[in-house]
Amino acid sequence: MRGLRALLFGSLSVLLVPVLSARAETKIELKGVHLCCGKCVAAAKSAVRKVDGVKATCDQKKGTVTIEAPDDATAQKALDALAAKGFHGDTGNSALKIKEDSGVAAGKVTSLTLTGVHNCCGSCNAAIEDAIKKVDGVTADTAKPHTDTLTVTGNFDGAELVKSLNAAGFHVRVQP
Repeated sequence: MRGLRALLFGSLSVLLVPVLSARAETKIELKGVHLCCGKCVAAAKSAVRKVDGVKATCDQKKGTVTIEAPDDATAQKALDALAAKGFHGDTGNSALKIKEDSGVAAGKVTSLTLTGVHNCCGSCNAAIEDAIKKVDGVTADTAKPHTDTLTVTGNFDGAELVKSLNAAGFHVRVQP
């Protein structure tokens, strides 16, 4: 009887190993995300909540969003959902990251209209304007709280503008 139990236990153990391996989870931390207020946190969580099987934890003070997903493909969908809602950050991972999909062309421009930026309050808007002011050649912008589209004018490098906004935790796209 002991031998039969040992054989049964060994067989079950072998069967459970693939099941446990299949449950491997992807966990990734997105750093440098603009999360100035509860509305930012709620918007980030809401964006990720729409991706099946994903859990997001936001740390407002650290500016991080931690994503737990059943696999890498689902984690990437969560990152894409955050970008679609105007959030940007760095994962430190070359495979799982916020994609560069701004559509900005290299070189100087005199006007650039950007859309999709998360801008839920005055603090978001102030951070957006601070990022814009860091770009040489910018003379004006139309950023206003509660709007996701803005136009920047002057004689500046459009790629540098997008890079500055990304560094401040905002994801944008050039409006066609």
